Amino acid sequence: MNATPTLAQLQSEHVILELECIDRMYLNAYVPQLTSEGGIAAFCRGYLGYRFASTKQVGPMTEAFVREIRNFIAHEGLELVHFKKGERKDDMMQRKLRWFKKAGRTEGVVFVGVAQENARVPRTTRIRTESGGTMPWIIYSKTPVNHYYFYCVDRDFGPFFLKFCSYFPYGAKLCLNGHEYLKRQLEQRAIAFTALDNGLLACADLKAAQRIADGLNAPKIEGFFRKWLARLPHPYSAKDRRAGYRYDLSLLQTEFSLTQIWDRADHGRAFFEELIRENIDLGRPEQVQLIFGRKMQRKTATDGRCRTRIITAGVMPSLHVYYKNTHLKQYYKKVPDQAGGGLRTETTINNTYDFTVGRRLKNLETLRQIGRAANRRVLEVERLSHDCQIGAAAFDKLQKPAEVDGQHASALPFGQERVQALLLVLVMFCLQPAGFRNRQLRPLLAQLLDIAESQLSPGRMSYDLRRLRLHGIIERIPKTQRYRLSDFGLKTALFYSRLYQRRLRPGLSQLCDLRTTGSAPLAQAFAKFQRALDTYTGEKIAA
Repeated sequence: MNATPTLAQLQSEHVILELECIDRMYLNAYVPQLTSEGGIAAFCRGYLGYRFASTKQVGPMTEAFVREIRNFIAHEGLELVHFKKGERKDDMMQRKLRWFKKAGRTEGVVFVGVAQENARVPRTTRIRTESGGTMPWIIYSKTPVNHYYFYCVDRDFGPFFLKFCSYFPYGAKLCLNGHEYLKRQLEQRAIAFTALDNGLLACADLKAAQRIADGLNAPKIEGFFRKWLARLPHPYSAKDRRAGYRYDLSLLQTEFSLTQIWDRADHGRAFFEELIRENIDLGRPEQVQLIFGRKMQRKTATDGRCRTRIITAGVMPSLHVYYKNTHLKQYYKKVPDQAGGGLRTETTINNTYDFTVGRRLKNLETLRQIGRAANRRVLEVERLSHDCQIGAAAFDKLQKPAEVDGQHASALPFGQERVQALLLVLVMFCLQPAGFRNRQLRPLLAQLLDIAESQLSPGRMSYDLRRLRLHGIIERIPKTQRYRLSDFGLKTALFYSRLYQRRLRPGLSQLCDLRTTGSAPLAQAFAKFQRALDTYTGEKIAA
């Protein structure tokens, strides 16, 4: 009988295409000087020349901007669509995009939409002065205002939209897709490829495709944004822009994807089913959540909540991992009319500050490295999780004291309560980008040992961490007091935990618990063996 292939074997032998690419990007366009009440007051008084600041003074700018939008729509012969509440705007774009392509057009505005949405905008109120009078004062508040959506197609970037708030200071949002950019660049270079709805199924020159995907950087996006600002209605005049009131871009949401195309759908499905099996122990309900609760530490790199969620919608399961405001999603999808299928691993970063990175567009490359590392790390953890055997020699070594460069550490005997609890706690931190600290392990370990946290001193925890480090289970992050789990450590932690929880405890329970003696298969076999042994022994004694 052939052994069941591991996840690593399935992935190395049956993946025929692998591509890392930025997927959907959602960018915030703002004027840096106008992001605060003081900046708006300076605009009204210092730039416009009024004696006091009031939002009424920018009313003519708003009227001129809306008028310019309507003139642009009329001049270009475009349709103005009034979006209804709850209407999917992307679906409408797809319908109108088919008409756009049939007309033979490769670049331009497809249509303009308008929707009323909440926005944080300045307004003028009156406050009382010390003399008893009143004066105008600018504050920010949320209010529903019209937003204009410009759905366009770019020759180099493909479909995108640019949304303007119609109220001062006219914040904007830019949404584009890195896979669409990649497709346009491959077409321009005459490189043959087979497209998916949101990715590639096949490519004649995969290395060139990866180079193009890697080449989507901040300067190119900035140039693309400036190009369309010049073509579309602009709320700020040339004079305003010369005075320094220009849009800047920041990262609101960025998706980093890893697409793997499999040679046969059953191979990809087997991979993902094995992955799911390791995350569901009690059947397959519609939704399973494993919450990794831990003590929140302010001003640390790992504060926040981490959880894993597995959703099975019909027969298409998906796995979700959450870290602070970052969301990692995995799903497998059969490609229609094709023999194979695709596994998508996708990290969505919604707040760059989760990784102590600024929001400016210039930080895109740093975020790309973080997103790709997260995708790769999750796949590696899943492979190690599935094949967590550590070998007899390594297992025997852990049962004995360790000595490294003259430093001694006690053994990690399998089945010992403290060792089992310690390794089980480590599994909770296997996906933490910044590792963990002594004080983060203490409350969790105390809970598993059923003791008060005060009974587990920092010194005792340091002793355990030193023991784990000398056995190669964890390693210290240079120049910090933080630790991370090694690959060997993850395998060991999973092996100890699963062997004890899934085999040893249930087996001992069946053997020793009198309530299960009559029904459990293992108990029945042991009882049969015991009866045979008693009979044999009795016969020998009688003889």
